[in-house]
Amino acid sequence: MQMPNKEISLLIILILASMTVAATFLASGVLFGSNTIFNEGNVNAIGVGIYWEDGCINNVSKIDWGYLAAGATHNVTIYIRNEGNVPMTMNMTSEEWNPSHASTYITVIWDYEGHVVDPYSVTEVVITLSVSQNVTNITSYSFDITIVGSQ
Repeated sequence: MQMPNKEISLLIILILASMTVAATFLASGVLFGSNTIFNEGNVNAIGVGIYWEDGCINNVSKIDWGYLAAGATHNVTIYIRNEGNVPMTMNMTSEEWNPSHASTYITVIWDYEGHVVDPYSVTEVVITLSVSQNVTNITSYSFDITIVGSQ
């Protein structure tokens, strides 16, 4: 039994359309390329308490950023408390990057740099980690975050 010409034509059109879509995906790289980066960071505090909740119960000593792909950004919310008896200006630094070139492709910032926290006050802070779209030769890394309260 032979297929009618109309059905054969429709079948050929469907096959060609499928091949065109597949070729487009292959050419655009949609089916290729992925870069996953495992990462974590330690948190040090000087003159300030760092907690996971505004009730200041669980200290933050390590942030596990999870797996991030090239071009990804991830936010973590923490709570800082001035544990001194005078207002303090808050500053954050990152250091001890391993591998050392990781800081070329990965940045960590927060939304509270230079702000003043009154004694025993608790403030919500967002720390943002961003991985460059151009990251190369990094499959895992670590670094330390230091938050300092100063007069």
